Amino acid sequence: MTAVLAASNPPPHLPVLLDEVLDALAPIDGGVFVDGTFGAGGYTSAILDRGAARVVAIDRDPTAIAAGAALVAARAGRLTLVPGTFSELDQLASEAGAVGLDGVVLDIGVSSMQLDRAERGFSFRQDGPLDMRMSLDGPTAADIVNSLEARDLGRLLWVYGEEKQANRIARAIVARRAERPFERTADLAAVIEGVLGPKRFGEMHPATRAFQAIRIHVNGELDELVEALGAAERALKPGGRLVVVTFHSLEDRIVKRFFADRTRVTPQGSRHLPQEALPPATFAARGRQPVEAGEAELQRNPRARSAKLRFAMRTEAPARSLDRDAFGVPRLVMGGKG
Repeated sequence: MTAVLAASNPPPHLPVLLDEVLDALAPIDGGVFVDGTFGAGGYTSAILDRGAARVVAIDRDPTAIAAGAALVAARAGRLTLVPGTFSELDQLASEAGAVGLDGVVLDIGVSSMQLDRAERGFSFRQDGPLDMRMSLDGPTAADIVNSLEARDLGRLLWVYGEEKQANRIARAIVARRAERPFERTADLAAVIEGVLGPKRFGEMHPATRAFQAIRIHVNGELDELVEALGAAERALKPGGRLVVVTFHSLEDRIVKRFFADRTRVTPQGSRHLPQEALPPATFAARGRQPVEAGEAELQRNPRARSAKLRFAMRTEAPARSLDRDAFGVPRLVMGGKG
């Protein structure tokens, strides 16, 4: 087993698709915006620099909240930084006195700050405790890996990681943990490499999909995303914009289907059948999508390679209820059932 040590000086955080996010969000002078994933404050700072009157920024990671204190002080009352999940952004914004938002931006998934810090346990590239909790509370990745039955663990890796060798990996994990429990990221990565083989040049690391699946499960990320889309729909005023940046297919599929459902204005189906009764569209699509990083950004920030941006403008129609199935949220059934 080869452990990759954490760098003593992690690279600076580079907000992905920053120019494209600003173009889609179109911050206006005097506007009020929510950054649902504050992280290192890259989007927030840029929105304020464009003339926004105020940003309410949200993060579930207490380390991000603590690190953002200096930026809050520097922005002289224009930035409110609150702990919480973006699934409750409408409530958090309202409690902060921000009602009728001009825009919401969501950068989905794990932040580079979390990936680059070995002690957070998100990365298979750096050896650290097998944690993966964004909010630093609740069950850890180690708890999940050391407790699930092989069948349930295999389902988790397949559903959330789309890992083709999910059952083989799950059986290997269960067999190894019978000797000693998993505690470190490098230990888990080594077992996965033992099943799939070592990383080949030009290909992604063999542990990528499994680590993604476990992280999504630990943090309830897909359910959070759906709830956040609904919260933004409730909080935006007519003409307000929702901008979402995703990094893998499960996230992007949910966002794509949400916008498709919310912007649909013409009936679908056979012309020989009665037309489908559609509720009014709550969003209007804008421009060609998804928007992806250009070559210049890819050269300076390889993490932008998988990023996709989708956005739409809020209409005057009332917000609607959420339907997980309509947005393609995968269902993870545990306990040996179908």
